Amino acid sequence: MKKIILVDDSKTVYLSANVAVKQLIENKEIELVYYENPLKLLEECKSGLMYDLLITDINMPQMTGLELAKHLKALPTIGMRPILALTTESSDEKKGLARDIGIAGWITKPFTSDKLIMAIKRVLRM
Repeated sequence: MKKIILVDDSKTVYLSANVAVKQLIENKEIELVYYENPLKLLEECKSGLMYDLLITDINMPQMTGLELAKHLKALPTIGMRPILALTTESSDEKKGLARDIGIAGWITKPFTSDKLIMAIKRVLRM
């Protein structure tokens, strides 16, 4: 089972994502773990938390998803793990920054179940 972490300051986004990937969860293909605060996630990753895929919002009050990705990419234990952006942002500038950091893909909100599942399966090679 693949562990996917979703970090977003909106619980509604988590609930929508949970519904979108319900079949993958029920088939025990993935486990979806939610963090509302990127700083808490970063702290836990520094303490050894592992995941197969991180899906992050870009605009959050405590820290942006791009800053979070930069910090995580610098950690030797999980620096090579894939990160997807799930965001309302769509500017080429932000997408360029995300690519430079090493973000593997960009999903624009609002998202469909198909788009989210396809992105997860593509990145995790499922």
